[in-house]
Amino acid sequence: MNLLGSFFTSSIGKKFLMALTGLVLFGFVTGHLLGNLQVFLPPAKINAYAHMLESLGAGLWLIRLFLLACLVVHVWVAIVLTLENRAARPAAYGVEHINRATLASRVMARTGLVVLAFVIYHLLDFTVRAQHPEWGEHTFALPGGIMGRDVHAMMVAGFSRVGVSLFYVIAVGLLAYHLSHGIVSLVQTLGLKNERWTRGLERFGVAYCWLYFLLNAAIPLSVLGWVPFLSGLIRH
Repeated sequence: MNLLGSFFTSSIGKKFLMALTGLVLFGFVTGHLLGNLQVFLPPAKINAYAHMLESLGAGLWLIRLFLLACLVVHVWVAIVLTLENRAARPAAYGVEHINRATLASRVMARTGLVVLAFVIYHLLDFTVRAQHPEWGEHTFALPGGIMGRDVHAMMVAGFSRVGVSLFYVIAVGLLAYHLSHGIVSLVQTLGLKNERWTRGLERFGVAYCWLYFLLNAAIPLSVLGWVPFLSGLIRH
């Protein structure tokens, strides 16, 4: 236990912990996007998907708590590493390092904090439904006579607010930018990066992040009617 504790308190251990939690969160945001894209299908699709998740009961909350723990650890380790790097970096070295670093890597901590603020608001708005308790009512008839929550209507109502939609687009944009550096950094930390396919990995990261941003942004912008060819797929 002492050896394990010493590893995770070391700089390498912290980077490894941040990479592992980042990998979990990467998988979650990808799956979350795929689930949300069902809003472009008939309402029964995403409502049945939401009912399936709710049917997990306590298991769903365990998953949520695990993901929240990963997020907290990821942010905490990132802050600690940033402070340690600043404390250990001589002024002259710092100038040279910044000139060579990518913009994404230099603003990782700031973009991460903005995304964290959005996640907290998003959970309060859509998961806890602090402002709209009526969204928790089971009013949608699913096949077989099962009543479920009308998540489709909830998403349309939520993203019909311009301020919320713009905040969402900005947040997913920063998250995509965060991921553009995080994907390469994650693979490098896990020791899977090599010179032969580094360029391909970087291209994949950029392509993934652009696709992630555009697909996420398409949802609120379509609800607002700002993407005409997609807006018709969402039944208001």
